[in-house]
Amino acid sequence: MFILGDTAYGSCCVDVLGAEQAGAQALVHFGPACLSPPARPLPVAFILGQRSVHLELCAKAFEAQNPDSKAPVVLLSEPACAHALEALATLLRPRYPDLLVSSPALPLPVGSRSPEPEPLERFGRRFPLAPGRCLEEYGAFYVGGSAASADLDLDPDLSRLLLGWAPGQPFFTCCPDTGQTQDEGVRAGRLRARRHYLVERAKDARVVGLLAGTLGVARHREALAHLRNLAQAAGKRSYVLALGRPTPPKLANFPEVDVFVLLACPLGALAPQPSGGFFRPVLAPCELEAACNPAWPPAGLAPHLTHYADLLPGSPFHVPLPPPDSELWDTPDVSLITGELRPPPVWKPSDDPGCLALTLRPQLELAESSPAALYLSSRSWQGLQPRLGQTPVTGAVSGRRGIAIAYEDEGSS
Repeated sequence: MFILGDTAYGSCCVDVLGAEQAGAQALVHFGPACLSPPARPLPVAFILGQRSVHLELCAKAFEAQNPDSKAPVVLLSEPACAHALEALATLLRPRYPDLLVSSPALPLPVGSRSPEPEPLERFGRRFPLAPGRCLEEYGAFYVGGSAASADLDLDPDLSRLLLGWAPGQPFFTCCPDTGQTQDEGVRAGRLRARRHYLVERAKDARVVGLLAGTLGVARHREALAHLRNLAQAAGKRSYVLALGRPTPPKLANFPEVDVFVLLACPLGALAPQPSGGFFRPVLAPCELEAACNPAWPPAGLAPHLTHYADLLPGSPFHVPLPPPDSELWDTPDVSLITGELRPPPVWKPSDDPGCLALTLRPQLELAESSPAALYLSSRSWQGLQPRLGQTPVTGAVSGRRGIAIAYEDEGSS
């Protein structure tokens, strides 16, 4: 038996890389989990924990926030409180017949078959919807969090639910210890507004940095190729960076990059970021898709997808890129940040080399087309330059003596 106490990226993902190095044939994951499918088949048992839940207080809070007994509502919870949802639903079902109970989307045993239709899987949970019903019809009642913590933005699992839930449906959170409830409509609006701002920043960006934030989640290579194709189709240059866990000092080494896109699990992509800590904004893959794909639905109509696998072919949310001759590429677009008209992107086919170091200008001058070179040319100080033939020849003279705080010819102040 080996204890794997260190992960390369997020502690919510299954550490299949560490398990392979130890030669493990199975793995037990303790604590919160994003429940993303691993990149390599490995039997995994999840121990999510069991937090105590005051059922009577939560039931009274539910009744206070849902006076209409016929309204459809889904019971949600943090992973440690999922064990108490069925008991809570037993207290509420006599009055609320249209009550749906979610459960963590734990991996099913190999070879298991169920005659019932498969439930809907979203947000790392399973929803046993009746035929003809959709999740957008339901409000949400979330059991989790703490009454002592006023800033719930630190919980990426709750942020994932608020971003992806139907905007027109109510969403309430309830503390499992005290039964204190809170309407999350205002905070959900702030999160969506923040994401819309990031989409505008991605549209204005010329250079995109793709951060490989996970190597243990399935289809990460396919998602990376998809994001590179998106950036290329929108006329942006992209660079793939493998930096481990992203930190402000690491990303500050790439000042020519306009925005970064973190390719990680749903919880890792929404992990809290220190206010003003990063020199450039860090986006989720869904924001880059909305910025580079003209066929993507406009803001307010498109769902916010927290998992990059939902953007790939085969997913019901996948929106293919329009052909190069489509009118969607020529639609006028004005930046909401700078107020300037964005030029239409220049389509580059996938077989275009795109790596020519020199391009021909109308004045028959050769210049580098690299974004890094263009960024360097725009800086006021570009380092030490020889300037051969431009500096007159003079004799050597004695320079200043002393240190920067007090040179000898400055005297005493």
